[in-house]
Amino acid sequence: MERLLEVMRRLRAPGGCPWDRKQTHETLVPYLLEEAAEAADAILAGDVERMKEELGDVLLQVAFHSVIGEEEGTFGYEDVENAIVEKLIRRHPHVFGDVRVKDADEVLRNWEKLKEKEGKRKGPCDGVPAALGALARAAKVQERLAEPEGSREAVERALASGDLSEVLWQVVAWARAQGKDPEALLRKEVESRCSSPSPKP
Repeated sequence: MERLLEVMRRLRAPGGCPWDRKQTHETLVPYLLEEAAEAADAILAGDVERMKEELGDVLLQVAFHSVIGEEEGTFGYEDVENAIVEKLIRRHPHVFGDVRVKDADEVLRNWEKLKEKEGKRKGPCDGVPAALGALARAAKVQERLAEPEGSREAVERALASGDLSEVLWQVVAWARAQGKDPEALLRKEVESRCSSPSPKP
């Protein structure tokens, strides 16, 4: 990591790369999202070589923001690292403390309670990134709201109302009721359409 930070500092230094030198936290946001999406693609494809490359690109974004933070005197890589290590220990009392859990579902419930106790959440959308895909965001918010499980009937009622946004909301709820990730389902369907031969004109 220190090698990567040194390279990044050199790129940002006087006489370094003009493009890298003019970047800010804000201008890098699209690249962070793109690199995370490309890493996810590589993981879903099971392509190990691409995973190494794309995860490296995600790590580059961490280094980039850390070096900008250093320059501004706001934070550095060590602060980023310490923050995540402390959070992992704090959020896993069943590993680093004396809390007992019976399964992964209980771990998630405890995680959410700990976030509430830390004051990280004031409403159902707090902590759910606005930049997340709309289907994935809807699923997260539904979990937070503890809404009743979706059903085909609820989807059909929404269809009858003609309210397309309600239809989508109910489809997400229905997918969740079946233990499915709506974002992953739609992504898989899109990929199957993209890989099938184009229809003849």
